[in-house]
Amino acid sequence: MATSAVRKPGSFDLTGLQRLGRSLMLPIATLPAAGLLVRLGQPDMIGRWSAARTVAQVISGAGGALIDALPLLFAVGIAIGWARKSDGSTALAAVVGYLAFQGVLKAMSPVVLPGKVDSKGGQELVNFGVLGGIVMGLTAAVLWQRYHRTTLPDYLGFFSGRRLVPILTACAAVVIGTAMAYIYPAFNSGLTWLGNTVSDHAVAGGGVFGFTNRLLLPLGLHHILNSVLWFVVGDYHGVHGDIPRFLAGDPHAGTFMTGFFPIFMFGLPAAALAIWHEAKPEQRKLVGGIMLSVGLTSFLTGITEPLEFSFVFVAWPLLVIHALFTASALALTNALGIHDGFSFSAGFIDYVLNFGKAQHAIWLIPIGLGYAALYYVTFRFIIRRWNLSTPGRGADEISEAAA
Repeated sequence: MATSAVRKPGSFDLTGLQRLGRSLMLPIATLPAAGLLVRLGQPDMIGRWSAARTVAQVISGAGGALIDALPLLFAVGIAIGWARKSDGSTALAAVVGYLAFQGVLKAMSPVVLPGKVDSKGGQELVNFGVLGGIVMGLTAAVLWQRYHRTTLPDYLGFFSGRRLVPILTACAAVVIGTAMAYIYPAFNSGLTWLGNTVSDHAVAGGGVFGFTNRLLLPLGLHHILNSVLWFVVGDYHGVHGDIPRFLAGDPHAGTFMTGFFPIFMFGLPAAALAIWHEAKPEQRKLVGGIMLSVGLTSFLTGITEPLEFSFVFVAWPLLVIHALFTASALALTNALGIHDGFSFSAGFIDYVLNFGKAQHAIWLIPIGLGYAALYYVTFRFIIRRWNLSTPGRGADEISEAAA
């Protein structure tokens, strides 16, 4: 007889947070398009030629529209990613809910922010940014899962099932928007304090973020932490979050991005080389092909999970070392006043694309080479010293898997 797994008393169920982390990846995947369009349309790129300035403005305008619509994109993406067996009605419910939510916040702004004006002299508006999109995306997903098969009486039959969900989401948006409007002053003060604290302690703040970011990787929870710092914290002419601020030209942005470039472009590929060299001779050729592939992926695109997952579960000491090195890289680049950023991840493509916007980015190359040596020597020593079961060192693991 089959039995269901029972969670032990006192243990933590991270399933919901892990689902949220996975759901965040869908809207985040739109950022490369936005970043590429914004970057290509700027004066030092296509805009440098007078004959192409109109084209540059068109391209930049397209990318800027995506950046401005990030909260809506997050609402739609999370609704689709969170709800099981979601369809187009889930996305529609998220759009309806978010638009209603924004309307409520606009109407509530004079109530909760009386007498406050923006930079243009108009009423300052309640603005939760991406967080508002996340809240409404989750709301739409939860309501869709619960009510998308609900049957109403015959005289209301047209609104049964999936057609009911957008209506319920709009109603929920009124309640949620009103409640969140009243907490906005405290929320905004807290974010301002956090942003100022990070700015005043960028070295320590970057280090703590880098360490925590990598330690959360095996649980899939690092995306939640990333979303707060990359899309919510900090303000630059009404633009919030480290990534949007960098793309908007904030010279102080990059606190939570710059230090990843030496790690993703140099450190982790060197770790892949170390894992390859520590494989058994009979498995070294196959492991070398795998490590070369994932190492090159990390260098070019900044997609590191295929490489990191090759050791984080089977050799946890390497994860701790990796987290410490990442923390030190973010702290070091912040201490040196280097500011760089990305629209997708800290790979070579983003490095080259955003080189003109960055400050002192050339120093990331020698710093990265230093981390490459550090990763290679440390990983080889620890793998050999503690006989860790990295790829190619198990008991004929690859040949058995192939059989």
